[in-house]
Amino acid sequence: RLFRQEGTCYQQAKQVLHAAVPERLQGRERETRILRQFLQEHVLGRRPGSLYVSGAPGTGKTACLSRVLLDCKDKLAGSRTVVLNCMALGSPQSVFPALAQQLGLPVATGRERIRSLEKHLTAQGPMVLLVLDELDQLESKGQDVLYTLFEWPQLPSSRLVLVGLANALDLTDRSLARLGAHPGGSPRLLHFPPYTKEQLTRILQERLGQVAGDPVLDSAALQFCARKVSAVSGDARKALDVCRRAVEVVELEVRGQTLLKPLPGGES
Repeated sequence: RLFRQEGTCYQQAKQVLHAAVPERLQGRERETRILRQFLQEHVLGRRPGSLYVSGAPGTGKTACLSRVLLDCKDKLAGSRTVVLNCMALGSPQSVFPALAQQLGLPVATGRERIRSLEKHLTAQGPMVLLVLDELDQLESKGQDVLYTLFEWPQLPSSRLVLVGLANALDLTDRSLARLGAHPGGSPRLLHFPPYTKEQLTRILQERLGQVAGDPVLDSAALQFCARKVSAVSGDARKALDVCRRAVEVVELEVRGQTLLKPLPGGES
């Protein structure tokens, strides 16, 4: 019973340190504004287009876009949103049947499947927002899959808005150079830089500030963690993992101390 009372703060701390999408993303105000503006201009403005979002793991790409999609859910209700994680696909070509399934199109194979998708995306109807996370998994010989996807918004009467997320900064320059030959063919670029020490400190402080009572980890420890992680990678998920592990260590120590406490009243 004693441990349950004292251990509650540790359970809460571990919970808030999980890499879930928070209400507000610290240090990503600019990127959030650009994503929101892009969706406003293209999906709500019915202008097909593409956006390539780059950044190392843990820099907030997916979390930021997820937050914007949640915040704009009501505004986007009149369009169709499809989110695919390319890491879960068996091969680059698998993106086409996965998309067809999400759009409710009949099963087709090979070139017929691509023609069916193109016909659907250029017919009358609501705008289609396609989000492809881990986009670099779709790289293939000749890059035909990536070229097909990024050329769809350029088709006459297209109603596709494509947002691709990947770690590589130069994927479009390296793998999709041919797109630049078309007017407006290259996707718009948005880069997420690594988090700084100050940004990581604020992220950790904001998360742990949600736990009632005395601080579980003191300010100097959070700044030490933020400094070390920012020097190596600027990965917010790594900083959250380190702090969560620290809380687990403290929790185990407290559990041991609590079990050894004498019972009240001198009972054996």
